[in-house]
Amino acid sequence: MQSRRHFMRSSLALAAAMPGMQALSACSRTASPTATVSATGRGLIPDPRGILDLPQGFSYVVVSRMGDVMSDGLLEPGAHDGMSCFPVEGDADRCILVRNHELTLNETGERGAFGPGYERLGKVDRGVVYDWASASHPYLGGTTTLLVNLKSNQVERSHMSLIGTCHNCAGGPTPWGSWLSCEESSVKAGDHAGKDHGFVFEVPAAATRAVTPTPLRAMGRFVHEAVAIDPTTGIAYMTEDQGDGLIYRFLPDSSGELAGGGRLQALAITAQTGADLRNWTDETDRVVSVNQGQSFDARWIDLDRVDAPDNDLRLRGRDSGAAIFARGEGMAFALENNRPVIYFASTSGGKAQKGQIWRYYPSEVEGQSDETSRPGKLELFVESLGAGHFDYADNIVAAPIGDIVMCEDGDGDNFVR
Repeated sequence: MQSRRHFMRSSLALAAAMPGMQALSACSRTASPTATVSATGRGLIPDPRGILDLPQGFSYVVVSRMGDVMSDGLLEPGAHDGMSCFPVEGDADRCILVRNHELTLNETGERGAFGPGYERLGKVDRGVVYDWASASHPYLGGTTTLLVNLKSNQVERSHMSLIGTCHNCAGGPTPWGSWLSCEESSVKAGDHAGKDHGFVFEVPAAATRAVTPTPLRAMGRFVHEAVAIDPTTGIAYMTEDQGDGLIYRFLPDSSGELAGGGRLQALAITAQTGADLRNWTDETDRVVSVNQGQSFDARWIDLDRVDAPDNDLRLRGRDSGAAIFARGEGMAFALENNRPVIYFASTSGGKAQKGQIWRYYPSEVEGQSDETSRPGKLELFVESLGAGHFDYADNIVAAPIGDIVMCEDGDGDNFVR
């Protein structure tokens, strides 16, 4: 994701942060279900510091910066990406922030936690580093964890919580208080790496030091992006950031214990085997032309050899009938009238190739043997008409007022919509 200097363009999103939020929320719940995108682009006041342009009445606080010395003596890495905020039990004045750092490998250690020339590497127990390119060069990706005082807006504790992973882009929070950090990578052992990459790693939010990095192999090896978990079933849904990527579902053997194994599946629609849902009219012979609001009965295809050493999981899934999407990115769980729904972004999907947001309504018997008689539903929620509508849907989150808030990742100015 690129840095986003210009912050908000959605008038609805702006109003949601104002004192009239409850009134707006009531309007949102009674509004038409048709997806709309607000894009006024007006009223932004240039920031003299050159960080964020905001509307009148808004302000921001810089909580931390790349290069800050953290509590563990390491430096805060750069390339901040997906993150989540977790409550501190019994303390409403503080929260825990777990953040990804989308770094790979750099000979000089630039933007990494160990400083120029890896001068701070001695502060790290080698046993908590997932992978090394050489004896002195660990991979620089991972996560940082911060304890933030919400009254003073100060960081009270900070440390590396996952070390030695690669290109940690997105992920998602779990209902049991951990962050799932996803490697957007297909780096293989031997390719300037000691181990395979392309996995999901779990980081408990309450951890006060770096965790032992354990790849959740049963969740598949592919170019991971985001994860969303339905708390009612414990099922994890995942996106893949490839131009012909799949949408995945992981059925854990035991709910809440992802490391205990489970079944990995790929999303398909009953209307078309191997459906191409990108809305690119001339790419394949399996293109399904989709209109906004159109829905399909869904089915799920079992996958094997999910460790995929050849990075071919999506190709084998497609051959088995899975649907393909254009660069699956952000993903979010929401409740609509007490009905669970999973939203996900397809960054370059759509006729304009500027993005789609889909939503999946799980079956009432999701993941169970009689699911085929009561299938889940896949719906095209909104598709960009062009860059002026929205430009490359990236991270998304379900807002309490009933809207989906989306970050752009286009070529020009990027906005929150």
